[in-house]
Amino acid sequence: MYVCEPFAANARALFVIRRHEARFKQRMLELTDTNNIAYLFLSAANRWLEVRTDYLGAFIVLTAAVASIAEGPTSGLMGLGLLYALTITNYLNWVVRNLADLEVQMGAVKKVNSFLNMESENYEGTMELSQVPKDWPQEGEIKIDNLCVRYENNLKPVLKHVKAYIKPGQKVGICGRTGSGKSSLSLAFFRMVDIFDGKIVIDGIDISKLPLHTLRSRLSIILQDPVLFSGSIRFNLDPECKCTDDTLWEALEIAQLKNMVKSLPGGLDAVVTEGGENFSVGQRQLFCLARAFVRRSSILIMDEATASIDMATENILQKVVMTAFAERTVVIIAHRVSQILDADLVLVLSDGDLVECDSAAQLLLKKDGLFTTLVKTNK
Repeated sequence: MYVCEPFAANARALFVIRRHEARFKQRMLELTDTNNIAYLFLSAANRWLEVRTDYLGAFIVLTAAVASIAEGPTSGLMGLGLLYALTITNYLNWVVRNLADLEVQMGAVKKVNSFLNMESENYEGTMELSQVPKDWPQEGEIKIDNLCVRYENNLKPVLKHVKAYIKPGQKVGICGRTGSGKSSLSLAFFRMVDIFDGKIVIDGIDISKLPLHTLRSRLSIILQDPVLFSGSIRFNLDPECKCTDDTLWEALEIAQLKNMVKSLPGGLDAVVTEGGENFSVGQRQLFCLARAFVRRSSILIMDEATASIDMATENILQKVVMTAFAERTVVIIAHRVSQILDADLVLVLSDGDLVECDSAAQLLLKKDGLFTTLVKTNK
């Protein structure tokens, strides 16, 4: 009986494979074609190069022959000149190919050189760590004063003189068309872009003066593409191992992942593969939400966090944010305008400028306003 069971399993597997033989064959042909496309382009480029260098070599041979007849040198020198002219075609082909290969290889050197010449971030800051309160930011008050942001010194600003005031505990929505500067504003909170004018003040402290590690460790963000690290669920929720198991289970319960994690072998110590591939995108997003809750930060930034998940998971995410983060300041970079219709404050950006700033209800009263247009387009 024990010998027959593996044989039966193998027979069933073989039957399934044979049933899908045509599909496997078609898929193999598609992958083979895809793999050969690059080789075909390379071969075509080589043939193009060889024809042109042959033309050039023939022209050089013709020039050498005409010059030898015109000058009338001895037959020995004429033969030597024509011999070298005939071999120049092969040398031309070899030289052009090596120059092209050198140019390709030097691309990596140029990239490394650009990294070496890149200015490093100011990790220290001008404010000493002892001057920063341990519970900062406690209230979550944000003042954006004349903020100007750019990605490089030689590029145009992506945010221009943005001014806004966010009260503690407010739910703020930021919207605008593609390229309006929404994500750039979220990056400015973490000083990942160049703030060359203006400032962001959080609970009375200018973030440009803070050490980078302190600033980025006190704020929480949920990105559009959720990030999980190889290790355990416990490590992903609490990398610094500061929280108790009860706190972690509470965070998972808030994110509606408690039952799912309990069913896994090991519970909190269950394995998370590279990039969190053993969980769905929605589950990864909820894990990131649980991680943000564990950090107890008074400011949460959501940069199009619901763009990659289904509507059911999006509703869960919004419900958790409105309940578990009810007393915290939440800044929502909206992928869909419908997400921020209940927000306390809405900032509407256009080409880096803040064009509208008010509650959603007040902005909808402006029939020709940009926010009203975005809502109608979204519907």
